[in-house]
Amino acid sequence: MTDEDGVETFYTEERWQNWLDRLAEEELDPEDEDSARLLLNLQDDAAIAVVKVLAAFDEDRIDEERAVEEIQTIRDIVLADVSFDDEDALMLIDGVQTSLVPVFYAAEEYVVGGVVEGDVDEFVRAAADAESEDDLDAALGYIVQAGTRIIDGEGLDIELAEELEYGLVSEWVNGLDSLQSAIEDPEVVEEDEDV
Repeated sequence: MTDEDGVETFYTEERWQNWLDRLAEEELDPEDEDSARLLLNLQDDAAIAVVKVLAAFDEDRIDEERAVEEIQTIRDIVLADVSFDDEDALMLIDGVQTSLVPVFYAAEEYVVGGVVEGDVDEFVRAAADAESEDDLDAALGYIVQAGTRIIDGEGLDIELAEELEYGLVSEWVNGLDSLQSAIEDPEVVEEDEDV
């Protein structure tokens, strides 16, 4: 997308709000397949926007400073407080926001510091160990490092993700899965798509 001045835009508040409006119209039920797909599409759409920023950076269409600014803009839009009357819907959206946190940090790390050495699965295991010791900063750090590897093309073993106990790390790995999907298929998810 480009604005009227021909400047490439990657994500807008309007786009995020369109998703929220759509969610507000639905009776969200985490057990319902359509609800789950809608939430996943919301999450994937934000991850795709981040990947498009990274592609523009890798192709030298934007510089490091602009790339970081764009990632921060998407992060500010997506992680802003959401006001919903439905507590369950609010909880589900919070889950999406939580899952996307490492996507933004991994993208920034990739732009500023490049790809870290190491193995995605080992980083995920290290994150799970850190979480079990209540060291959430370290856990997030490992997940972010895994994210830079995924951006570089290394795959995430989804079976490993399924073995994780439910918690922040499993939510963050869910976000990395969206990041990986976005890298493999960076097609925009249409808000008005029939799901």
